[in-house]
Amino acid sequence: MKEAIKKALRVALIPFVLGDYLAYRHAASINTAHGKPSRFTLRLTDFHPQVKDKTVKTGFDRHYVYHTSWAARVVAETKPAKHIDISSSLYFSGLVSAFVPVEFYDYRPADLLLSNLESKHGDLMALPFADNNVESISCMHTIEHVGLGRYGDPMDPEGDVKACKELARVLKPGGSLLFVTPVGREAKIEWNAHRIYSYEAALALFPGLKLAEFSLIPEDGVNGGLIRNADPKLVMKESYACGCFRFVKP
Repeated sequence: MKEAIKKALRVALIPFVLGDYLAYRHAASINTAHGKPSRFTLRLTDFHPQVKDKTVKTGFDRHYVYHTSWAARVVAETKPAKHIDISSSLYFSGLVSAFVPVEFYDYRPADLLLSNLESKHGDLMALPFADNNVESISCMHTIEHVGLGRYGDPMDPEGDVKACKELARVLKPGGSLLFVTPVGREAKIEWNAHRIYSYEAALALFPGLKLAEFSLIPEDGVNGGLIRNADPKLVMKESYACGCFRFVKP
C-alpha cells in the first residue's frame, strides 16, 4: 500500500520536472551525436521527481545542525575517556565516535555499526549505571518529549523531572552533562509535540548541578547561528529557540 502511494505521488509530480527532463534528453542526444555513448538509462518509469530543492541557499534544521555541532565541540574540548549518549541524534554519536569512544543508549537501540561506537538498550527512567559513575553524558532534544505519550511512553506530567534526576544521579563528581532542549520566553507545552522551557525552568531541572555553559540557537537566522556562552536574557526574545546547557556535578 505504501509503495503504491509513493508511485502515485511520483506520477503526480512528473509535470513539475518534465521541462528539465526534456532539456536533459536534448543535451544527452547532442552528446550521443558527437560519439559519446550514454552512461545511464533514463526512462519515464524511473522518474523520482524532486521539486523542492531549487533554492537560493541550502536549507537545514537549525536546532539539529547547530546543537549537535555545539555538543561535538564540547566533547572535543573536554576530551573524556568515553562519552555516553542517551537518545540524542544518531548523527552526533556517529560523528563523535570518530575521536572519542561512544556508547549510545535508547529504549529502541539503533542497528548502527561503526568502530568506536556501541549501541545498547537503555531506559532513560532507569539508566543502567551506578550512582556517580559517568564522566561525560549527553541527552539532547529528548527530555521535552518524556511523559507526553508522543512515542508511546506513559503519560506523566513529571516525566521530564524524573528523567533529569536520573541523568544527574549517574553523573560523577566533576563530570559533564550536555543537555539540549527548546527554550523560549514562556514555559509551555505544544501538545503533543514537546515542552518549551524558560531559561529558569530548564535550570530548575538540575538543582544539584552547576551550570558551566549556556549557549543559544535563535529560532531565526537573522539573530545568529550558534551563540556560545550566550546572555540568558536573549531567551526572552524567543518563542522556540534551542538552549544548549553544559552542567557539571560539584
